[in-house]
Amino acid sequence: MKTPSTKTLPPLTRRQFLLQTSGVAAGLGWAIPRLALAQGSANAKLNIGFVGVANRAAANLAEVAKETASVNVAALCDVDENYLAHAKQQYPRARTYHDFRRLLEQKDLDAVVISTPDHTHAVAASAALRTGRHVYCEKPLTRTVSESRVVANLTREHRRVTQLGTQIHAGNNYRRVVELVQSQILGPIREVHVWVGAVYGGMDRPKDTPPVPPGLDWDLWLGPVEYRPYHPEYAPFKWRNWWAFGGGSIADFGCHFMDLPHWALSLRHPTSVEPVDGPPVHPESTPPWLIVRYQYPARPLARAGESLPPVTLTWYHGGRKPSLLDEEQAKYFGSGVLFVGEKGSLLADYTRRQLLPEARFADFAPPAPSIPNSIGHHKEWIEAIQSGGPTTCNFDYSGALTEAALLGNVAYRLGQKIVWDAPRLHAVALPAAQELIQHRYRPGWQL
Repeated sequence: MKTPSTKTLPPLTRRQFLLQTSGVAAGLGWAIPRLALAQGSANAKLNIGFVGVANRAAANLAEVAKETASVNVAALCDVDENYLAHAKQQYPRARTYHDFRRLLEQKDLDAVVISTPDHTHAVAASAALRTGRHVYCEKPLTRTVSESRVVANLTREHRRVTQLGTQIHAGNNYRRVVELVQSQILGPIREVHVWVGAVYGGMDRPKDTPPVPPGLDWDLWLGPVEYRPYHPEYAPFKWRNWWAFGGGSIADFGCHFMDLPHWALSLRHPTSVEPVDGPPVHPESTPPWLIVRYQYPARPLARAGESLPPVTLTWYHGGRKPSLLDEEQAKYFGSGVLFVGEKGSLLADYTRRQLLPEARFADFAPPAPSIPNSIGHHKEWIEAIQSGGPTTCNFDYSGALTEAALLGNVAYRLGQKIVWDAPRLHAVALPAAQELIQHRYRPGWQL
């Protein structure tokens, strides 16, 4: 039996929801944020609402809230009353909600932080953007490829300041790796390997139906996803194992580790994605291990007449690693990125980097830093809202990164190579792919 839509407020009708998340709402003056109208002010505090307040969401809340000179924690939202009550104790002046659509009715909000499971990222982010809010969203940007494109397009349309929660992008090590790659010390790079040790999935859908825990609004947790009975194998922690809610290891870590080659080599949309190896496809659960190969086209350089060569990027997870690693490298780099150039290679992870072969680069002096160190991933977003400056992981960049990562799952589930027409969001001559590329929502929910 379904749980009620909300325990404290009457549910929105479909018409109300569509009105309040459309451009019509702005024309009626509904929920227009103060700083969106004022085009930002370096001296005004931002009123920020938080959709999700526990676990990873609690970390985002804490990082944003510590900027006390710039931020008011003005609203808190969670589908679990227990999590919400705990957050309310920490931020007693914030208004509280169970439904993010109700939070967006709070007219004084300037920005929203979204830290929900993947399957509700798009509906929350698109609604926030349409009401004029700036948005920070956890990675991946969305659960499906089509959702990523919609959210990225809305960001451009509404000219909001956005940031994806790829916090490692703000680390100094990634900056130094990008500088090394772009210094051309490795020569032209046509091959990259990306691997993570994470394991999700490989599970059968549970058949028992335990009761919904007290305080959890299960129907709101499901949001746009087709109804299914509650089970602890889904919420609050294990949802990444299931296609209905997430995309397993590549969706979780692709935006972290593929971020590095995307940044360093100016990659954007692949031209093809092909499954190399993996377990039999499960209709419900994500693959515990997988190898996928991406082809990226040549990209122009700023210097006239020059370009970067095409790149083959191979993704591995669940214990699989590139054969190019020696025994010691494979042991100490449980996850990492290997750039293979004509003059050498570069092995890196979140905090380490190593030029290879070591003997060749023994006397190498790295270039002087050219990419400024980050002021902090969350702070960067806050200051950009106030000053009108850029963010490094805005939804245009991060949307394309998310699309690429998710296409690896699409190719695996189809069991064949995808030739990708990025402008049309279309797998060439492969109509079966569209079912996995496009989002499908239950009645009452749409972007």
